[in-house]
Amino acid sequence: MQQFPQIIRHMSGWVVLCFALAVSGCSLTDDTPAYRYRLTVEVDTPDGVKTGSSVIEVDTQVAGGYSIPTPGRVTNRLRGEAVSVDLGEDQVLFALLRSEADIDWAGRVMYRLSPQYTGENALRDGYRNMLRHRPERTVPRHFSRIDRMDQRSAYPMLVTFGDLDDPTSVERVDPDDLAATFGEGVRLKRITVQITDDPVTSGIGQRLGWLNRTKATLLSRPRDTPIGQLPIEYQVGKISFVRSDGQ
Repeated sequence: MQQFPQIIRHMSGWVVLCFALAVSGCSLTDDTPAYRYRLTVEVDTPDGVKTGSSVIEVDTQVAGGYSIPTPGRVTNRLRGEAVSVDLGEDQVLFALLRSEADIDWAGRVMYRLSPQYTGENALRDGYRNMLRHRPERTVPRHFSRIDRMDQRSAYPMLVTFGDLDDPTSVERVDPDDLAATFGEGVRLKRITVQITDDPVTSGIGQRLGWLNRTKATLLSRPRDTPIGQLPIEYQVGKISFVRSDGQ
């Protein structure tokens, strides 16, 4: 029993060491630097092409091999806002920071569009290639054949509002049929991303004045309906439109 305090002291030392390694392992390295890209949405209309864009900053962090509880975990901190495309006659299309399947779409899209590497330095090589590729890239309808089969869109989620001053009037927009929402002759032309050094976009709160008063989702979920049976609009919240300081 007399050896027990000594054992505790040795264990404490190992705990401190493991904690230090975990903290250092979670820090951002030169292998995954913060970067900015411009997300652009182009829409064909009877009055010509309408365009909107937003510059988004992604700060990627990779947990080290000694991190607890998830070594190697990749997380993204975002700064930026959704793209808004003014279509005229008080009609505005929004391309959100999330997709229908991925709440962190805006933090992953650039990396997913880059060639994938394997091996010990796969992450480092992938980011280096991504940052070297400066020309714009067109976002495909699906990232892969499997995504196409499972009907998982590679596009950001598209929404609009019946009344811009009323967040509960949010309505999902079908990227394959904008005319159903905005009228004949309106269709999505393309969505692109491009590495840039431009400043992060801000100001969406001036168009959507209720954003600063919003904390959860825009639509309240009915208590008697399982979330899996609700339309995707019920998952749209403030962080779908604007992110700052990793929120």
